[in-house]
Amino acid sequence: MFYVYLVISAALIPILDNFFEILRHSYSWWLVPLLFVGFFWGLVIIHILITVIWILTIRTDRPVKKRPAFRKWINLTVPLLMKLVRVSVNASGTEKVPEDGRFLFVCNHQHDLDPVMMLSVFPDYDIGFIGKKEIYKTMPIIGKAMHGLCGLPIDRENNREAAKTVVEAVHILKEGKASIGLFPEGYTSKSCELLPLRNGSLKIATKAKVPIVVCVLNNTRSIPKRMFLHHTEIEFRVLSVITPEEYEGMNTAELGDVIHSQMKTALDEIRSSK
Repeated sequence: MFYVYLVISAALIPILDNFFEILRHSYSWWLVPLLFVGFFWGLVIIHILITVIWILTIRTDRPVKKRPAFRKWINLTVPLLMKLVRVSVNASGTEKVPEDGRFLFVCNHQHDLDPVMMLSVFPDYDIGFIGKKEIYKTMPIIGKAMHGLCGLPIDRENNREAAKTVVEAVHILKEGKASIGLFPEGYTSKSCELLPLRNGSLKIATKAKVPIVVCVLNNTRSIPKRMFLHHTEIEFRVLSVITPEEYEGMNTAELGDVIHSQMKTALDEIRSSK
């Protein structure tokens, strides 16, 4: 949408001139760039307002459901916002993920913006993220957006409530509503070092019998410090796709060890290459 809005902004100038003859005066040389910038940011603001209003209509007290139109709009919004804040994702290994089916995407967690990075890499996979329940109270717009994308809140301090979220996520996968995005560390890593995984969350895959897409990302904690002023590049890798046949017979602790090892090796490699 970024480039679409640039083209529309440029096209609006001659259209406006057709009615008001603004390009036929001596001051046109400074009015043209001013109008171009004004039109562009006007379109961006309208886009953001539509997004916020749409999100506010979503009710989190109702069960999650597929919202194809909302998801398509978010898929347009994410790259627009990333372009505005000068963030790009260097993604590799995405060809390993089959085009069809539902998956459990697991990834390390460095910043609250990590789900946005994953959405930008996998716009066609209908991912709903599991996030801490506090988001739904402290950041209600984010919580509503997550709910609209088939996301779920999880109580990290209450195992019984967390188990209910796992069951609900399994239902979402089995019913084909969405794939599930999971950050099994449970917390963002402020040091960016990989934390121990909460292996119980992997029951989402073992109970739903879906492939597990193992991913890592790096450098998202730099985004708030650099946005708008400097370009930030995020490294994102798909490491493997573990099929149900491959993890059959493994308990969640063993499966977690395999995933943790893959993630740690990849993150060490990414950082050593910087």
